[in-house]
Amino acid sequence: MSQALIYYAYSFAWKVTRSLPAKVSYGIFRALGDFIYSRNSGPIRRLRSNYARVRPEISNEELELLVKEGMRSYMRYWCDTFRLPSWSSAQTMQSVVVENEHFLRDPLAAGRGVIVSLPHAGNWDHAGAYFCASGAPLVTVAEHLKPEKLFRRFLAYRESIGMEVLDASARSLATLSQRLRNNRLIALVADRDLSKSGVQVDFLGGPSRMPVGPALLSLQTGAPLITAFVKYEEAGIRIIFEGEVAIPDSGSDAEKIARMTQACADRFGRLIKEHTADWHMLQRIWIDGDFVERSE
Repeated sequence: MSQALIYYAYSFAWKVTRSLPAKVSYGIFRALGDFIYSRNSGPIRRLRSNYARVRPEISNEELELLVKEGMRSYMRYWCDTFRLPSWSSAQTMQSVVVENEHFLRDPLAAGRGVIVSLPHAGNWDHAGAYFCASGAPLVTVAEHLKPEKLFRRFLAYRESIGMEVLDASARSLATLSQRLRNNRLIALVADRDLSKSGVQVDFLGGPSRMPVGPALLSLQTGAPLITAFVKYEEAGIRIIFEGEVAIPDSGSDAEKIARMTQACADRFGRLIKEHTADWHMLQRIWIDGDFVERSE
């Protein structure tokens, strides 16, 4: 598909999805998820391979049900994304349940700023909209998509929610450090390294690479690094926070960053194992081999 067609397809979905009743929109996207699953394309095979590594104990039949549910969850994310700009602040606030919110609110109240590291799970834009609506506007980074018009459309979408979005391809670390010193909330999706400069971690029993940004920012600024996981509920999302990742007392900066990133990976892995279908990882994540194949 050409870049122009990709842009117009997304623009069409943004317009039409919001014009339909919610039940109809979500029903269409659920059916689309089932259709994509039935095609067994490369992304579905990758999702199956990733889930097989997360849940090696389940049967082939259970794995297929999990993959199908995972694609439905992923399509729900996109339906949310296209409809979210039309939601009121009240609707956003009422559709979120938060566990351990004090791990985020306390540092902000103390003027320290806070870094939240989280995986590609649930709907992180929905979570961001909740915090923007509740008086904690956040700063994040975004991968520079192609075509450029589509990247600008997603940028405008997230800015309309209240986020400040920095281009991940630009030198954003200095700006993020400044925002932390100004007592801002920094939220970084950090379960997959896109920069090729990440650190190797043990992730659910296999080697993977994760970005160093969250740990590096905490080490450089002293702002607390906490983790979050977003999962779907029947009527919205649940955000699960876990407390501050301690900065090690000893070792080089590189060693401290590696240990802090590993701590985040351990937390991500535990919650991904519990709520696998809401982890929307359709890309390669482990570096020790290609697809995991199940025998019949």
